[in-house]
Amino acid sequence: MHDLLSIITFLPALAALVLLVFLRGGTPEAARNARWLALAATVLTFLVSLKLLWNFDPSNTGFQFVEDRPWILGMHYKMGVDGLSVLFVMLTTALMPLTIGACWSVEVRVKEYMIAFLLLETLMIGVFTSLDIVLFYLFFEGGLIPMFLIIGIWGGQNRIYAAFKFFLYTFLGSVLMLVAIVTMAVQAGTTDIPTLLQFKFSAGPIDLLGWQIAGGLQTLLWLAFFASFAVKMPMWPVHTWLPDAHVQAPTAGSVVLAAILLKMGGYGFLRFSLPMFPIASHILGPLVLWLSVIAIVYTSLVALVQEDMKKLIAYSSVAHMGFVTMGIFAANQQGLDGAIFQMLSHGFVSGALFLCVGVIYDRMHTREIAAYGGLVNRMPKYALVFMFFTMANVGLPGTSGFVGEFLTILGIFQVNTWVAAFAATGAILSAGYALWLYRRVVFGDLVKETLKTITDMNLRERVIFAPLVAMTLILGVYPSAVTNIIGPSVRALVTHVDTQLADAGVKTTTIQLAQN
Repeated sequence: MHDLLSIITFLPALAALVLLVFLRGGTPEAARNARWLALAATVLTFLVSLKLLWNFDPSNTGFQFVEDRPWILGMHYKMGVDGLSVLFVMLTTALMPLTIGACWSVEVRVKEYMIAFLLLETLMIGVFTSLDIVLFYLFFEGGLIPMFLIIGIWGGQNRIYAAFKFFLYTFLGSVLMLVAIVTMAVQAGTTDIPTLLQFKFSAGPIDLLGWQIAGGLQTLLWLAFFASFAVKMPMWPVHTWLPDAHVQAPTAGSVVLAAILLKMGGYGFLRFSLPMFPIASHILGPLVLWLSVIAIVYTSLVALVQEDMKKLIAYSSVAHMGFVTMGIFAANQQGLDGAIFQMLSHGFVSGALFLCVGVIYDRMHTREIAAYGGLVNRMPKYALVFMFFTMANVGLPGTSGFVGEFLTILGIFQVNTWVAAFAATGAILSAGYALWLYRRVVFGDLVKETLKTITDMNLRERVIFAPLVAMTLILGVYPSAVTNIIGPSVRALVTHVDTQLADAGVKTTTIQLAQN
């Protein structure tokens, strides 16, 4: 199908338009229709995306399903996917029906709520399918608007503060990226991403205000992109917007934020920073590695003292994204495989953990850890599911969380053993805060009167968790389902970076392990 990517990308937006134009009134019937139409649209988008995965050829390291049409000012509406992006499209389309399913408890402005999520899905898919850098930027920044509204309208008590903090952090970080995009377009004479991937930007040292800049233009462009992607991940120390956004966002907003939106930063590093500016990545890579270690250790320690469940899981996300940035800038097969695997795994596991918080929040309307205890006595099914995803978040072998962290540490060990050693402590610290949370919420005696009538998960909630459990297990015991798809494209990326470095006379010491 020639326009398959456009159909997948804009089908949710079409459903949002139908909701906007044809669904009138604020009656319970209209709210019910809005929920079911949004759910049907996201399920249909997922089913169509299965055709994309089915026909994807992993051995072809180029872009596939390419659509290319003239657009404006010499730019093109160009879309395509490769091994680095196709699974992020699948992650988005797979999680959105579950996210809509988690919206069933929302009663205020239901139609507008569903429209915001449908538009957000279109914008997120567009980020992973764009092959024009300006089109990428429009999708990348456009996603801020519906998320800003979701937090600001349907969020908690301090939602306005959290929404503006989220917007300003992420938007200001992207202003520098826009300047870099214009510079690249002028230098290369095109905004076409495949062409830019082959273009060699100047890496000769330059003098800037009396400072000698190693890596020259590449370093400046790399820093501009880094400003945007580091905030989006988010990396330490520009992570402070994330806990506030998570705490104030509704459950479905937290799921999308953790499972998909954070991955845009990692994808940006994979698509732009590493392949387009390899010399700058080599120069500044050690800085990223140590920032990642600080993120893993520091935010894990901060998570240990949290009293709000959402805030604890938010800091956990920052720590896990530290493994991702480490793996990417290890710039070897194992590190990159691990980084991508970790992003996909985190999408399922972290999304599920926020849903676990949502289940009891819908019943008790508090996220304070101290308000719970002994839930296993009233909610055994919930206790089982929560335990499973807690173990996956810790990195228990047999779950997807283990594979991503193991591959990442394996990759970084080839580059810097000290970084690998400090990063490995993250697994110990994650066990500390995750098991501490689980013990206080689930175990113990049921002594609080407010909890003695709490009910276990209903059918809708169990249906939402079932595919998340399945994917976490499948990827944990059969990681080749992912590595077989991403492996050839990752190998091509590593070869491309090593070739560029060799041409510039840079020696690499990375040892490539034999691939199965």
